[in-house]
Amino acid sequence: MQLNSNLSVSTKARLSGFYFFYFAVIGAFMPYWSLYLEGRGFDKEQIGWLAAVTVISRIIAPSVWGQLADRSGLRMRWVRLGISAELVAWVAVLFVPHTLFWLVPVLFFYSFFQNAVLAQFEAVTLFYLGKDRDQYGIVRLWGSLGFIAAVAGLGLWFKWSLITTLPVVMILLALVAVVNSFLIAEPPQAKTRTTKPSSLWPVLKKPVVWAFFSIHFFLLLSHAPFYSFYSNYLLSYGYSTLSIGLLWSVGVFAEVLMFTQSSKLLARFDERHLIIACIVFTSLRWLLVAAFPTIWGIQILAQCVHALSFALFQSIAMRLIFREFNPDQQGRAQALYSMLWGLGVAIGSILAGQVWDRWGGQWIFVIAAMIVLFGLFFVRKLYSKNIQKKSLISQTHTHITPTNLP
Repeated sequence: MQLNSNLSVSTKARLSGFYFFYFAVIGAFMPYWSLYLEGRGFDKEQIGWLAAVTVISRIIAPSVWGQLADRSGLRMRWVRLGISAELVAWVAVLFVPHTLFWLVPVLFFYSFFQNAVLAQFEAVTLFYLGKDRDQYGIVRLWGSLGFIAAVAGLGLWFKWSLITTLPVVMILLALVAVVNSFLIAEPPQAKTRTTKPSSLWPVLKKPVVWAFFSIHFFLLLSHAPFYSFYSNYLLSYGYSTLSIGLLWSVGVFAEVLMFTQSSKLLARFDERHLIIACIVFTSLRWLLVAAFPTIWGIQILAQCVHALSFALFQSIAMRLIFREFNPDQQGRAQALYSMLWGLGVAIGSILAGQVWDRWGGQWIFVIAAMIVLFGLFFVRKLYSKNIQKKSLISQTHTHITPTNLP
């Protein structure tokens, strides 16, 4: 059942390079877009709606792209299309009037394609890795490094330049990502074209699958105030753009370290216990953000928890998706995972934006700390390590086609 992996150094470098520049675009967008909008005169409620627009499409787009990818078997085709459309969107931002009427459709266009890219590229990477998929963290960490480079670099850039130059930076980064996407071929191990991919429903009915996706939703719902308003929150307490950029970088640096160690943790500890740790420490993270906004050291500590609240959980998710879903389901499975991210962050961004000025950022993060704990109600449905091994043995005897992945 396991694929042989003969991944060359050059192919691994291209995969890593794409992650680097794809996440550099996100690193330029996520911490600074809300500051850009605030500098353009938008209030918190408007920023909340615009933030939601960029993730609402993540509810729709991944299922569309996942279906196309699983049917065609040509995942890199859709990756190239998506990243090229991102470039077009940021060119448009330079020219359209900066009003809700114009920015909403442009941001929806951008996010519709942007949200299509990662889910399919994750599948491409795991197909290339084959039996060496435990090296996923080593390849994926280059995305985190790209994020850090963009966040830290722009933190310095905006110390000397205007925040209004952000769209130009986005265009340059997206252009490099487009070029890199054409250097990566379709993975030869991937499933060939099929007119009727197998249904996801039997897999989704497994307790381990729907429970894990439920936990994923609450985890991301709690992240919404962070993704949409953390920069504004820090700015209101007197942090400079350089300080804000450095704090974001600390979180992603912790993420990088976790990606290098995640395979060891997954080999040593029960997945269920690791997921509990992700939930509990994420709750603690938001409490620290809420309680000590002016203490630099505490904010650094809170950002270090990103290693658990994102990186470790992401590594577990990739492992679980490839274990539980068949090869011709991978595009849609990754899309569903991405869609739930969009649903959680979109709902959370809208709600946080509605009440931010009345309740204050501190109370919003306290609520986020409570919300993530709802994920604990689903933990008991997750497999233990012994059951996982039995499941894997069963799948090995059931799926014997050479394109199947464990």
